[in-house]
Amino acid sequence: MFEDTAEPEKPDAVFPNNWISTDHDGRIALFPMYSALRRRERRQDIIEELREQYRVTEVIDYSAFENEGCCLEGTGSLVLDHPNKIAYVSLSNRSNPKVIQRFADDFGYEPVTFTSIGPNGQPIYHTNVMMCIGTAFVMVGLEMIPNKAERQQVRSHLEKTGKEIVELSADQIANFAGNTIELHDKDGEKLLVLSTRADEALTEDQRRRLSRHARLIPLEVPTIELGGGSARCMIATIYLPRL
Repeated sequence: MFEDTAEPEKPDAVFPNNWISTDHDGRIALFPMYSALRRRERRQDIIEELREQYRVTEVIDYSAFENEGCCLEGTGSLVLDHPNKIAYVSLSNRSNPKVIQRFADDFGYEPVTFTSIGPNGQPIYHTNVMMCIGTAFVMVGLEMIPNKAERQQVRSHLEKTGKEIVELSADQIANFAGNTIELHDKDGEKLLVLSTRADEALTEDQRRRLSRHARLIPLEVPTIELGGGSARCMIATIYLPRL
């Protein structure tokens, strides 16, 4: 766990997954951010602290794309299926095709891009708002992808990987049911971390299906959810090999 620094002001620093991601091969990626205020969140001291415990082979910095007005906000933009090397991305002004392709080429992912539309009629700003990839399941708001060909493309990729698809409604997405993350504890038990608001939005059938794959861990984060993110956004996963 990292504490925020007092200066400069960084009101969204509780969402670190937007500026940093890590890979199993020891590489770290730093991402271009849409908001100039959020660009302050990239911290060299966090990278150095990771180096003390993990093997970091390379840091790939995509932040120069900000000069071109091109953004890709980490694992907010990229919902990664690591074993199958697929990157699902909902296109928006925070998820630019040029940077998506560069990341995919560098890290060996197949990009699956689409546009998802929120209740306000605007593109959903982060893919992880409407999609969570687990080891054996996926939670996804397919109904929010208006283009039928794109919706079928996403469904087809998910089905090919053999994951159980738990479809979420637009209302459940609005209550952060898509902004969840599968982790595991020290004993290897799989955990599904989500907010209590997201948990309460799920149906009993959805909870039962998800519980076959992971133990649900609801967290009370109502104040943070006022900022537009939930449990998943607060976690930047560390896949780096330990020293």
